[in-house]
Amino acid sequence: MTRPTLSPQRRRALQLLGVTAFHWTLASRYAQAQSPAVPGPEQLRIGYQKSAVNLVILKQQGVLEKRFPGMRVSWLEFPAGPQLLEALSVGSLEFGLTGDSPPVFAQAAGKDLLYVGAEPPKPDSSALLVLKDSPLRTLADLKGRRIAVQKGSSAHYLLVKAVERAGLQWADIQPVYLAPADARAAFERKSVDAWAIWDPFYAATELAIQPRVLATGRDLASSNNSFYLAARPFVHAHPQVLRVLFDELSRADRLAQEARKDAIKLIADFSGLDAGVVSLFIQRRPSSPVDVPGPTTVADQQRVADAFFKLGLIPKPVNVADIVWRPVARS
Repeated sequence: MTRPTLSPQRRRALQLLGVTAFHWTLASRYAQAQSPAVPGPEQLRIGYQKSAVNLVILKQQGVLEKRFPGMRVSWLEFPAGPQLLEALSVGSLEFGLTGDSPPVFAQAAGKDLLYVGAEPPKPDSSALLVLKDSPLRTLADLKGRRIAVQKGSSAHYLLVKAVERAGLQWADIQPVYLAPADARAAFERKSVDAWAIWDPFYAATELAIQPRVLATGRDLASSNNSFYLAARPFVHAHPQVLRVLFDELSRADRLAQEARKDAIKLIADFSGLDAGVVSLFIQRRPSSPVDVPGPTTVADQQRVADAFFKLGLIPKPVNVADIVWRPVARS
């Protein structure tokens, strides 16, 4: 039996119904599990990137607005962590999520912020890429080559680890500091020889042009931790907001794990990313509940900071533990 052909309008209407049903399902589950409203500040400005799965779910469901009635919540998207932390440091944000390297550069520059939360490592979510027809076959082949990377990003540390693993010196390569969109354009037109990048840009490039992967974070023993950071005055004034944020972010992660297909669709529709791209980067993402950074995570981050200082990429040594929030235990 021949299936009836759906018009584009009908197909779009059905797609919208599917998204609405998913929103309703998540909203219902949140309503069943949510804690009571608590006092909050007048406003909360949150910085996020396309890969911030937990934050995207919170934004789409309006969860924080329900937990903090009367608080104005604003969401600002950034292409990478360095830009996000710059906004946080000048008072344009209260809270945001980045990879491992941006906070190191921010601390070295004297920015007044605190590590307040962390997600588990995502070592499979970043990679060093070359084009299919590239003559580069091993990490040692990076010598003398132009490599695109966002300065101060998690991919910057990935590149540091790649150079170290190859037995090269930092001076042996030519880093080309570009934001992700510009880096991909340079990569595709062969203005650079390789590209260090993270998801979802990594996934999007994989599906679009099938590059070769020289190494991933896992190959290079790069943990690729994700951190939530906040302005110090905000942390001291509103610690209860952070506790609610962590609870709701972890709850959002559980929902994403339990309803992965629906979460992929939600994120794709929200971000404008192709569903295949979202599916690929979600597959590489482990369960990511949020908690304050523990000793192992802080030690990991100190190694990142020490590596950047040793190479002269930050102006002074930093002690990561100095800016890690230590909340008072709840009674």
